[in-house]
Amino acid sequence: MSETPPSLLGLTTYLMSKTGKAARNRLAARLADRDMRLWHMAVLSALVDFGPHVQRELASRLGIDRSDIVKIVDDLAVAGLVDRARDSSDRRRVTVTPTPAGRAALKELQAEALTVQETLLAPLSGSEQAQLAALLKRVHAHVHDGAEELKAGR
Repeated sequence: MSETPPSLLGLTTYLMSKTGKAARNRLAARLADRDMRLWHMAVLSALVDFGPHVQRELASRLGIDRSDIVKIVDDLAVAGLVDRARDSSDRRRVTVTPTPAGRAALKELQAEALTVQETLLAPLSGSEQAQLAALLKRVHAHVHDGAEELKAGR
């Protein structure tokens, strides 16, 4: 039997880490059943939410290494979920666009994510879930907007 030391239960960062890892693992397993990974979902989400992107800018937006984005976009293109087109004025630029199948796939992936979310957050009431989401969005914005400040506080 695994019992968490009470001193760790007193650390919000520990609880966020363990809960986040559990959520990620559960979602990754559900996506794997569809031969997809979290990065596939992230790329489709960015393309649907923000529109077509140059591959290099897509990597930057999502914080994905440029060499990794090529493999991810290749996977999505082979599956028919995105189209790629070379810029006629600069052949190094590749624009990635979601296909109708990619948009439909994203809806299915989002449904999987919501199922995992509902399971994980089941102990909370609807208002508590909304409060948690709002608080996490604030922390997320702080972490990503104040990345340099956080590094200084190591």
